Amino acid sequence: MKDSTLNARRAPPVRHGHSAAAQAPAEWRYLVSVLAGLLGALGAFYALLFTLEATGDLPPPAFSNSLCVDEKLSFMRENTALSPNLLVVGSSVAWRHFDGATLQARASGMKPLNGGFCGLTANQSVHVANWLLDRQPTVRQVVMIVTPQDFSDCINHKDAVFDVREADDFVYGGASRWPYYLRYFSPVSLLGNARRVKDRRTDSADLDPLIFTRFGDGPVTTSASLPTLGYGRPDMLEPSCFQALGSLAQRLQQEGRQLTVVSTPLHPDWKAKEDPSGAFLKDFDARLMQALKGTNARYWDADDEWKPDRSAFT
Repeated sequence: MKDSTLNARRAPPVRHGHSAAAQAPAEWRYLVSVLAGLLGALGAFYALLFTLEATGDLPPPAFSNSLCVDEKLSFMRENTALSPNLLVVGSSVAWRHFDGATLQARASGMKPLNGGFCGLTANQSVHVANWLLDRQPTVRQVVMIVTPQDFSDCINHKDAVFDVREADDFVYGGASRWPYYLRYFSPVSLLGNARRVKDRRTDSADLDPLIFTRFGDGPVTTSASLPTLGYGRPDMLEPSCFQALGSLAQRLQQEGRQLTVVSTPLHPDWKAKEDPSGAFLKDFDARLMQALKGTNARYWDADDEWKPDRSAFT
């Protein structure tokens, strides 16, 4: 009795349901279904991209998720053989307030490249300038066009507005653009940009067109006007912004290249409203000159020395 009871206790339990062999096909079917779904979604995504490209509605890869920044990178990708000797850097005022054709017509031998990107703070403009200087050894002169708004809140904006290594591969390395659409996948941004990018690439009368000259600038010629100034006085001028500018001046001096900083003309209504005494802009000028002190950099206060009338502003 004792032996038989022990053997009964040692007997393996009886298992019910499907065997392991029967479960295997079901697991494989599940994996195949998941894989097929992924491939189908990927195929549908790229079919959408190819359709948008065929209709002229395909935005650039979203390196920064800013359409005007990403479009500028795409322009630079298509124009890598410029061999410039003058580099223009800065934010929107550098992009919009510089006309390479006019410069070339009046200064023989100048070959400008406009490396201005929209919406950058001063530290971000310096970061972009350093990237372009590393890639453009023919540049002998750099012009940084600035406005007071560029020199506030740098501390809350990281230097790199896009990944320089990936942008380097995209612009200068000949990398295929298609993987970047998947790497920077953002369906809301993609579809939103697709609805407006075509018009901005073709409508020269738009207040914010995405049209580049062969030099990379985008001066605006339009009769349209904004209902308000669109921007106020910066909260404060931040020391780190001027430190970034100073670092660029020091680099260029060490390399035997010339830096010129230009303070762009400001709307007369803005100055009357935001700085009627002129004290704010005087402080701005003083900080710019202090940042450049001890280097061979030059400063031109175009806002003070050249006063266009209101028709020059939108």
